[in-house]
Amino acid sequence: MTGDEQGGGLDWREGVIPVSRRFDDPYFSIANGLAETRHVFLAGNGLPGRFCDGFQIAELGFGTGLNLLATLVSMPPGLRISYTSFEAFPLTAEEIARALTAFPEAEAVAAPFLAAWAAGRRSFALGGIAVEVIIGDARATLPAWQGRADAWYLDGFSPAKNPELWSDTLLDEVARHTTPGGSFATYTAAGHVRRTLAAAGFAVERQPGFGTKRHMSAGVRA
Repeated sequence: MTGDEQGGGLDWREGVIPVSRRFDDPYFSIANGLAETRHVFLAGNGLPGRFCDGFQIAELGFGTGLNLLATLVSMPPGLRISYTSFEAFPLTAEEIARALTAFPEAEAVAAPFLAAWAAGRRSFALGGIAVEVIIGDARATLPAWQGRADAWYLDGFSPAKNPELWSDTLLDEVARHTTPGGSFATYTAAGHVRRTLAAAGFAVERQPGFGTKRHMSAGVRA
């Protein structure tokens, strides 16, 4: 099955920015996706300052793997962490490689990931990161996951276009799969998302967003 059949097809903006036809939404910021990842998901979760051996990151929406690569670039040498991502519509290795040409810093460390992905492997080592990408609808796969995250990257397509990934039930599962003191960060500041995460047990803050986005959300679980 091709990436187009799985994901519903792509359009390419400016030749390198993949836009999902299914959700009519780009996979990363048109301004600078790598800088947005660092601002929202790394800084929003207090990373890399919280990293320690055994740290567990979990993610809704693997996409091009840009968040994974940004995490790798941010890690100090010798660190060993885990990274679990939930993705319903995986892209092909060729599509991912094309998208990553927009970010030379990420592309420079992507070869082992792309080789594993092209070979059909969804669990692999990338530097000091033990990566597992769980394919399928997160509404079914997250409840079955046995892990708990120290930090969540909530990076589905926008709540207006992909409401399933921001449902009350799924965000409750995010909280249930978060360690005490664990955190989340997301680019969206949608009121219902913040309210649901607060009801699930997170102390939620609205923070300055990236670029033209006025706000984003982050929080810590009690």
